[in-house]
Amino acid sequence: MIGRLVIVHLAMFLIPRCAISQTDIDSTLLHRYGDTVQRFLEIGLREGQSYHMLKELTTVAGHRLSGSEGAERAVELTKNLMLGLGFENVHTEQVMVPRWVRGSVEECLLMDLKNHRAVPLSVCALGGSVATPEGGIEAAVIEVKSFEELASLGEAARGNIVLFNRPFDPGKLNTFESYVGAVDQRSRGAIEAAKVGAVAALVRSMTHAADDVPHTGMMNYDEEIPRIPAAAVSTRDADSLSVLLHQRQSVTLRLTLTCQTLPDVPSSNVIGEIRGSEHPEEIIVVAGHLDAWDKGTGAHDDGAGCVQAIEAVRLIKSLGLTPKRTIRAVMFMNEENGMRGAKAYPIAPERAGETHIAAMESDRGGFAPRGISVHDDSVALQKVRRWSVLFERLNAGTIQMGYSGVDIAPLKERGVHAFGLDVETHRYFDYHHSDNDTIDKVNPRELELGAIVEALFCYLVSEEGL
Repeated sequence: MIGRLVIVHLAMFLIPRCAISQTDIDSTLLHRYGDTVQRFLEIGLREGQSYHMLKELTTVAGHRLSGSEGAERAVELTKNLMLGLGFENVHTEQVMVPRWVRGSVEECLLMDLKNHRAVPLSVCALGGSVATPEGGIEAAVIEVKSFEELASLGEAARGNIVLFNRPFDPGKLNTFESYVGAVDQRSRGAIEAAKVGAVAALVRSMTHAADDVPHTGMMNYDEEIPRIPAAAVSTRDADSLSVLLHQRQSVTLRLTLTCQTLPDVPSSNVIGEIRGSEHPEEIIVVAGHLDAWDKGTGAHDDGAGCVQAIEAVRLIKSLGLTPKRTIRAVMFMNEENGMRGAKAYPIAPERAGETHIAAMESDRGGFAPRGISVHDDSVALQKVRRWSVLFERLNAGTIQMGYSGVDIAPLKERGVHAFGLDVETHRYFDYHHSDNDTIDKVNPRELELGAIVEALFCYLVSEEGL
């Protein structure tokens, strides 16, 4: 009897809590934050600075590969931007970064021996590749679609150049799924090719686009396996090679690369913030990565994410808001080929006494925002989904489980709630890591809307917690 009475009383206690509907929650949130959302939107779209800052970054700094002069110009530029905007605690935190240099020669020739001519193909070295011997490598090319297919060739692959030619899967709605399904060719192609005695690796560019523009990106070596040169080839040339290989018994290429790896050099993460009024020691990070590959000017990857982070903090200041917790913009250095900045940030001496409660990264291009990906548990997901009515006013109400970002992964590993800005991705890999990634591919309104979403998210976390 006593047990039954306890259950009855407990049920009565829970009824009012369960009776709070999502409609009631939406109404409360709209009453509390509806005007703030509208002000973010109007001030951002009318007076936004994102595109102006991105234009300055891509023009003044230009190529920003870690260790380059352009990367250091970007450090100074973003530091000065935040100082000029009146951010607090603006400073740099030094980190040693790798220094890989592309070199002046990137050439791949199709040797048409029958007609006594050489036809150039569109290629570029993959980041971290070793150079070819002086004069290049001339060898027959073999095509494979998988590492298993390559391994099955055994000795037949020895002495050849391996063309990894598995395309993006066009049936995937999310283009990042297509990327994940193909990128192992770029990251491990040289290792797998060297295992079977190949002399070089040629990798189909990581893009849906059918064009003549090669896309670079990081590749890896294994200390136990000989290092061979690796280059990306444009999708059109990869397709042409495939056709030729089906028509002929042998196709010969001559590959010449003059890239090199130099000693590590110092660089920096760049930081600025608006200090919390009630819990300043609790930090919300909004981030992008300052470095970019030396193809194009890194407008989408990830100049967009950097200026959106700065703009998010600027918008909060512009509205005269005083967040309860500290909101910090972080420009990470060396995401593309080492993650040195991301790894250094959580353990820097400056972190003493700080507690990071959330981190958001934008590293999917400056396209129209569609929502927030929650790289966390279901509790955090449900908490953020309660705010969806506010984000729906920005056409960004899709709140779902997903990935956050490379640079905030070390924070996530330490228990920090991690989030990513979700955007339309259909055009991203048309530009990614290539000469196509320039500011003329960025729409100013889409870029600014992403910053507005980030500003609202950071402000909500500051006020409501997680």
